[in-house]
Amino acid sequence: MSKAAELAKWGEVSTNGQVSGRRNIVINGAMNVAQRSASVTGIGATSGYYTIDRYQIIAGATAGRFTMAQVADVHDGFANAMKLTCTTADASIAAGEYMGIHYRIEGQDLQQIKKGTSDAEKVTISFYVKGNASATYMLEVKDSDNTRLNQNQFAVTTDWTRIEITLNADTTGAFTDDNGLSLELSFWLHGGSTYTSGTYTANTWAGQTNANRLVGITSFFDSTDRTFFITGLQLEVGSVATPFEHRSFGEEFDLCLRYYEKSSAYGVAEDSTAGANIYGVVGMAGSASSVGNNDATMIHWQKSKRVAPTLVFYDAAGNSGKLSYAEAGVGRADNIAIRSSNIGVNRSRIGTAGASSLDAGEAVEMLFQYTADSEL
Repeated sequence: MSKAAELAKWGEVSTNGQVSGRRNIVINGAMNVAQRSASVTGIGATSGYYTIDRYQIIAGATAGRFTMAQVADVHDGFANAMKLTCTTADASIAAGEYMGIHYRIEGQDLQQIKKGTSDAEKVTISFYVKGNASATYMLEVKDSDNTRLNQNQFAVTTDWTRIEITLNADTTGAFTDDNGLSLELSFWLHGGSTYTSGTYTANTWAGQTNANRLVGITSFFDSTDRTFFITGLQLEVGSVATPFEHRSFGEEFDLCLRYYEKSSAYGVAEDSTAGANIYGVVGMAGSASSVGNNDATMIHWQKSKRVAPTLVFYDAAGNSGKLSYAEAGVGRADNIAIRSSNIGVNRSRIGTAGASSLDAGEAVEMLFQYTADSEL
């Protein structure tokens, strides 16, 4: 199929050659939303979501450390990029080491690919990358429902380069049509011999063989100050990498809230006491010793979550798993045990747990921050 025919298939082409209509399956591909923090240092020992929304660092057993940041050093047409900077090199790579950036997608968002059928579509992944030195890394696409993988090496130079990779259609194994994990896009930057000792075969769907997963890649941890930049990640149906589909910050932020939200100020560390607290006022019934049996307030999430979220609370002093309350004429008390119940995709009930100095029927002002995590 010609490029013109492919473009016509997946969207209308305007007079300037741009393609209209929704194409990009990736949320936050332009790296604009970073609720948790704009920069985190010392990463490498533990996997987690650190800065830019929807992107998880996967790290195992490595001695290397790095900083992850949202930066304005970008390709033309973008406002933000993700930057990783090596701060501690790994001079002796153990066999089981690995490090990469993961992006995960729900199965119900992939049904248009028709994977696992005779009508399975090709998909194209495109993104912009650069570094402070030449390197070869691996894009691994994993069908998590059927444990099938497709690997493609890509080259990084000191200039921004758009990488375009079209994956062959896979007629084996369908994506489950639900809100669970079905597809992972992994940008692998480091790996030990457990993952590099096999054979590299480009753009071939196959069962998982660990030795073949990271063959031929550069170690991101081979020198202190090595950098890796990425932005403009796009996944679309078809064999053509169309121009990046930009969405407004407000729309992208709204899409990210399905997976994670926080009550503290945007971009402020989750356990920080900076930013606004949430206040709930309740009339405490019963005796003072039964305070813990009373729900105090209801939190309604800013956006319905993918699944009932994992909640973490912080009191006004920054203590995890606790709340504070302000008692009339007494002042603020911190480090109070918290109880949550009826946790759902739209809301949760919050109360104190255990005895307090409150009198029966006394009103209390509760102070706390929270995070609600429904990431894949």
